[in-house]
Amino acid sequence: MSRVSQRKVRVGTVIGDKMDKTVIVEVKRVGQHPRFKRTVRRFKKYMVHDESNACKVGDVVSIMETRPLSKEKCWRVLEVLKKQG
Repeated sequence: MSRVSQRKVRVGTVIGDKMDKTVIVEVKRVGQHPRFKRTVRRFKKYMVHDESNACKVGDVVSIMETRPLSKEKCWRVLEVLKKQG
């Protein structure tokens, strides 16, 4: 099994594109509360490397874990699944 296939992959929405070669992606997930068994929506923001500055706010993207590229950036854009527009 290759190392690339073991990397985490997430799907999220771009919520910020003000930086050069970096976008902020919000990944939403739905789970069950451990005690109350109620559906809970949670989200997390990731700083993601976008080499070509192709992503805009509202785009749905697939991101993959990679080596640390800066202090807070260790994900990169794999592909743009749906363009906003």
